[in-house]
Amino acid sequence: MVESTVVNSTPQPARSIAQVLLDQPHEIVERDGVRYTLLGTAHVSQASVDAVRDAIGTGTFDAVAVELDAQRLQALAEPDQLAKLDLVQVIRTGRTALFAANLALAAYQRRLAEQLGVEPGAELRRAVFEARERDLPVQLIDREVGLTFKRASARLGWWDRAKLGSGIVAALFVDEEVGEDEIEKLKQGDMLESSFGEFASDSPVLYETVIAERDRYMAARLREVRNGEGAGEVREVLAVVGAGHLKGLASHLREETRAPAAIVEELVAIKPKSSIPWFTIVLTSFVLGGFAWGFWRGGLDVGADLMLQWVLATGVLGAIGCAIAGGHPLSILVAFVASPITPLHPALASGTLSALTEAWVRKPTYADFMALRDDVQTVRGWWRNRVSRVLLNFFLTSLGTAIGVWTGGLRMIGKLFG
Repeated sequence: MVESTVVNSTPQPARSIAQVLLDQPHEIVERDGVRYTLLGTAHVSQASVDAVRDAIGTGTFDAVAVELDAQRLQALAEPDQLAKLDLVQVIRTGRTALFAANLALAAYQRRLAEQLGVEPGAELRRAVFEARERDLPVQLIDREVGLTFKRASARLGWWDRAKLGSGIVAALFVDEEVGEDEIEKLKQGDMLESSFGEFASDSPVLYETVIAERDRYMAARLREVRNGEGAGEVREVLAVVGAGHLKGLASHLREETRAPAAIVEELVAIKPKSSIPWFTIVLTSFVLGGFAWGFWRGGLDVGADLMLQWVLATGVLGAIGCAIAGGHPLSILVAFVASPITPLHPALASGTLSALTEAWVRKPTYADFMALRDDVQTVRGWWRNRVSRVLLNFFLTSLGTAIGVWTGGLRMIGKLFG
């Protein structure tokens, strides 16, 4: 329950809603018979927590909306939910990168909490708690983090995706205080945008997906509040959102004329990937064609040498990546065997097979999941914790194989045309 995670603050004298909003960023929008009070908060401010408490405490509102999705609310309400995760299922279903992104966000939030003494998102958690205490309907209006991440990734080019991935990896390993400038930006910005670092402000595509799209999405979801489950007759709605969304959200709430359901459907759609794996087809054609050319033009010796060069380049580098990750000997063997084969198959990945083996041989314990949030704060903790070590196995084995593909390919070109 959310209530168990909230620390009660000292009761304050009741204030009117006008008094509460006087010194807080806010917008008020009236539409379709409903007045929406948008309260802009700083995700790392105790003052915002108090303002949310006081606003709901006035008794003005029929419903409360918060900048959360179901997954983020659960993470705030149940910090130990990771202990229930099926890591093998995460790997099998191809959600390893998304899991790493969520872990990076959690690590960033933990650093902020330790530095500032306020858990990021505490005001959103307080809003849910206060609303439920008063039996007010609660609407979660934000888009799922996974959908936002997937839509951003789908729109970025390969180089920008690599930069985004490196930013996530850096966020996982950084163990230093958040700078004052970054904290000030966060007070007026957005948690997801801040967690992506400087890349968010430098990438128009990422800004559009992470900020602008979510403004449109949340405005549409707010318009659905009056029809939400348990909403009843809703005339006054308090929406608790990050200050960085206040202007855009108010604008869309005033001006948007399309049906909210159509907007939501559009903004949760993921552009399907091409059903034809062109890169794999080209790579497979090149490698197998090179083998055939070698056997035809140079005989058994040349053909066998080309195959050996490919196996050694991909297999050894994939195995080295697994070994650097602290992989079990069986995981390293799987990485060596899989790395020459998986680049030629669109549905297989050496990192996936090696990580699955690691999770099977060294099954993460309940204690590993419970300690994960703390362990990922240090480099040593990443190798000590079995959950994070499986992630390292996946990424470093995949990286080793990728380097091996380029190395092996260049060696083949040298042999064939040298």
